[in-house]
Amino acid sequence: MDDEATTLPGGEKYDLAKVGAHWQQELERGQRYFKSWIDRCTKIEKIYLQQADQANAAKRRFPMLWANISVLQPAVYARVPQPVVERRFKDSQPVARMASELVERNLAFTADDADLDSLMRAVRDDFLLCARGTVWLRYEADFEPLDIGVEPSNAPTLDMQGDDGGPTPEQITDERVCIDYVHWSDFLHSPARRWKDVTWVARRVPMTDEEFDKRFPEGRASLAANGAGSNHGTNQTERAQNEGKTYVWEIWCKSENYTVWIAEGSPVALEVSEPPLKLARFFPCPRPAFGTLSTSSLIPVPDYVYYQGQCDEIDMLTKRINKLTDQLRLKVFYPSGDGSVSPAIEKAMRPDNDTVMVPIPEWAAFTDKGGSNAIVTLPIDEVQKVIVVCIEVRKQLVEDVYQITGISDIVRGDTQASETATAQRIKSQWGSIRIRDRQAELARFARDIVNLAGEIICDQFQPETLMLVSGIQLPTAAQKQQVEMQMQQQQMMQQQAAMRAQQMGQPAPPPQPPQLPPEMQKMMEQPTIDEVVQLLRNDSVRGFRIDIETDSTIEPDEDAEKQRRMEFVQMVGGFMQQAGAIAQQTPMLVPVMVETLLFAARGFRAGRQLENTLEQVGAQLSQSATAPKPPPEPTPEQMINLKTAQVKAGAEEKKAQLSVAQAQIEHQTTVEQARSAMAAQALQQFQQQPPAYQ
Repeated sequence: MDDEATTLPGGEKYDLAKVGAHWQQELERGQRYFKSWIDRCTKIEKIYLQQADQANAAKRRFPMLWANISVLQPAVYARVPQPVVERRFKDSQPVARMASELVERNLAFTADDADLDSLMRAVRDDFLLCARGTVWLRYEADFEPLDIGVEPSNAPTLDMQGDDGGPTPEQITDERVCIDYVHWSDFLHSPARRWKDVTWVARRVPMTDEEFDKRFPEGRASLAANGAGSNHGTNQTERAQNEGKTYVWEIWCKSENYTVWIAEGSPVALEVSEPPLKLARFFPCPRPAFGTLSTSSLIPVPDYVYYQGQCDEIDMLTKRINKLTDQLRLKVFYPSGDGSVSPAIEKAMRPDNDTVMVPIPEWAAFTDKGGSNAIVTLPIDEVQKVIVVCIEVRKQLVEDVYQITGISDIVRGDTQASETATAQRIKSQWGSIRIRDRQAELARFARDIVNLAGEIICDQFQPETLMLVSGIQLPTAAQKQQVEMQMQQQQMMQQQAAMRAQQMGQPAPPPQPPQLPPEMQKMMEQPTIDEVVQLLRNDSVRGFRIDIETDSTIEPDEDAEKQRRMEFVQMVGGFMQQAGAIAQQTPMLVPVMVETLLFAARGFRAGRQLENTLEQVGAQLSQSATAPKPPPEPTPEQMINLKTAQVKAGAEEKKAQLSVAQAQIEHQTTVEQARSAMAAQALQQFQQQPPAYQ
């Protein structure tokens, strides 16, 4: 095999030079496709940051774009999304419920660890400024050599490469999901009309020399031979940021089912490999947060384009107002040439630099044409009127921009504390109607991020990591089997004890259920981690039982969570009050009422934490309601009568026993008398017989 070729585990062979040449053409095609959009966004970003060129640096601008973005930022996104993992069907499935809890806690930790809030704010700014924002997800794991239990001093000479020449066995010590922000200029994808038609996505990754050598140990020679990978930038800021870094493109191609790493400008690929993640939609990035799109292409249109003309007019009027304001100075004309009068007049009329003194040599000719005898001032009333008109025109243009962008609706939706609740609700609904689609787009983008992170967690995380991060300890199948064996041993011991008692003629002890410590009893009631992981690894089952959503990302009402909890408590309290009366009259309806309560509780977000407890209590209530009832407790009178009857029964029993004993004695006496009579009769007959010798 050639040195510049690579073979994937599936058997496909790729020539790195051919792959590199192909993807350089694809990247150039993608850059040409987005060139007009990138140039437009570059200009918009400079306007937003007030980074105009030197020719316009001294000209005053009205920061309309910055003001609009500042108003829209908290309106479309205000807080970090909270992952919520729920069963798609709200039935009683302990394994699915525990899997949902594990994944939700791992996602919450991932969001905090990756600082999802700052990432979403960066995407929000790109979304509002350039109409596109995106992120990239990665899976990282830390490894250490596996301890095989052999002491180094007693260990025989072993090949650390293994018998088959493979790497040293390692174990995972830590794993995580990384979420990287991708700048709008560092992201490309294949030209397409819809996102589902995109065949490849790519991001540009800046790497230091150390990072590059660690990731591609043999790639430095390719860079040196082709002089690729450097990106000096177009201005001083970019050149400072790019100094000492190599730009590498990471490409995921869905049609070829591989990933490619290639340095910018290099004709030879650095690496071709299978995708490190097996994702349902292949790409490691969600669908970007798009602004205005047409059905013709995926090239977005920034919002600033639609009111750029008004902003240019506003800037022009601002500059004009600024120049006219400079004309609002007191300009005094006085005769020159008089050495004693002119300095005195200038000293009296110029208290500061805002007064302009203009000496007139030909004063007589000047005064003949309308000037006064000593001092003439230039009228500024007309300048003031022009400034007022310019300010009014600019104000109308600003209002037009507000109408175009929807800022006026947000301002109109602003409420006051003195207004009624109905008025505030109407204003809030009206104020958000223009930006509802933008809020929904960012919420969808946050949900897609959480979906991808959840998919990576379900597919890649080890059971130990899932339990460690979530703080939930579940038994393994081996531990549960060991406890079941202990319970079986206890039952066998009870059976052996009963058999020994039966052989000895003693009554057998009553059978008792196996006694377990409370910790083991609780462990036996939970599903095993093996069952949970098996469910998470199974895509088809997971897709139907677990759903990953996010809470709303806009600013919530402070009392919203309290209101949800109060609604849940009121629902449960009212239901229990009505169900109690029905249960007393008709105990057979208790199972139906329990299922009704669980059905209602699963619909509340606040009721998820109590669902397990409600199921346990409901099972106990159903069992007690269907079990046969014990006889009612006797009243005190009944107790007295019962005791009297017991005493009478005891007396009668004793009397009967005495009668039986007396009858036995009489029978024995009669028998003894009969025996005596028979003996006397036999003796008499013997005496009456003559002797035998006579």
